[in-house]
Amino acid sequence: MNFFHFIIRNIWHRKFLSLLTILSVTATVAFVLLLSLSRASVEQGARKGYGPFDVVIGAEGSETQLVLNTFYHVGAPVGNIPEKIMDLVLEDSGVEKAFALTTGDNYNGYPIVGIDPEYFLTRYGNQMLQDGILYADTGEVVVGAYVARMLGLHVGDTFTGAHGLVEGDYHGGIDDGGEGEHHDEHDSFTYTIKGILPVLNSPDDRAVFTTLDYAWAVHGETSEEREITAILIKPATLLGAQGLKSKLESMNQVQAAYTSKAVADVVNLVDRGSEIIEFVTLLCIILAAISILLSLIAAVNERTKDVGLLRLLGKSKRFVLMTLVGEGLFVTAAGLILGIIAGHVVSYFLRDALFSYAGIQIAPFEWSSDHIMIAVGTLLIGAVASIGPALRLYRMDSLSLFKA
Repeated sequence: MNFFHFIIRNIWHRKFLSLLTILSVTATVAFVLLLSLSRASVEQGARKGYGPFDVVIGAEGSETQLVLNTFYHVGAPVGNIPEKIMDLVLEDSGVEKAFALTTGDNYNGYPIVGIDPEYFLTRYGNQMLQDGILYADTGEVVVGAYVARMLGLHVGDTFTGAHGLVEGDYHGGIDDGGEGEHHDEHDSFTYTIKGILPVLNSPDDRAVFTTLDYAWAVHGETSEEREITAILIKPATLLGAQGLKSKLESMNQVQAAYTSKAVADVVNLVDRGSEIIEFVTLLCIILAAISILLSLIAAVNERTKDVGLLRLLGKSKRFVLMTLVGEGLFVTAAGLILGIIAGHVVSYFLRDALFSYAGIQIAPFEWSSDHIMIAVGTLLIGAVASIGPALRLYRMDSLSLFKA
């Protein structure tokens, strides 16, 4: 009987306990891998979420809320600012590109964003649309790839929007006419889909885009009443960005925020929150190691006489040691492989939920150095847990083993 055949027969003999040990390792590895993929996706999504727009201008309030709503389409706008501020921004020599943005309405829970179509060229380059063309006139829209896929939308389809940033929310913003008026305003304004955006792998995949004046047209605002939600700025230089920020912050009820700083604050907050998850992960790793240890202790107690017979038949102490360590490593390796597969499969099925909730696109089949660290760490834990029970039999003489 060869070495590997002997290990497999021993595992099969205790198949129920071996299966529980494998499942324990599988769950731990899958959890650790899912945490690794999620963290990497948050960091990558945070960096890619705002593109080249290092400064954003909006109403006075939370910088984090302003950045999350403007770039990640999460939460409610801080407020609105007068349209004339855009003129001041465009006059500044430190600004390379600037785009005013309006938001506040939704279609089936996906935000409707008003912005000049040149925004896409500035941020994403000259990419081909999946279908159709960009919008040009009021009421025309292009739809993010994720929205189109989830709602089954096509070029030529028409729809009406709703007030607020979630489906069925008609209470956001300032309204003097009551809920019924919101229904009338939005139901009478029809959007026509002119194009479907390509997959951009950014929060823009889950938004609907149209002309800047859509909100004014829907609510019948005059030129004197027009307000915008935010201004996205690509500065010509960092010095120019600082000068513009200082100038605008001297104005009442207006703030200029560094996008990277606000995003970094959010990522740091997520990292602090993940410490609890890391603690739970450590507990899972300890439990998996204990599971392997208990499995092998049970194997030692069951096979003491069998090992004694092997020793009397001429098998060396090294053979006994290697079979028990090999059994532990085999069980650990089986759990490791299944855990890696399970971690990627679970992340694949969670990707849409995570993207819909936070605009973070998880890459379910991405491989990184974390995979190597997880594999090495898991096998090392399996080896360490296996050595103790194996040494117990290794140190006993063959007669004592047989009598036991």
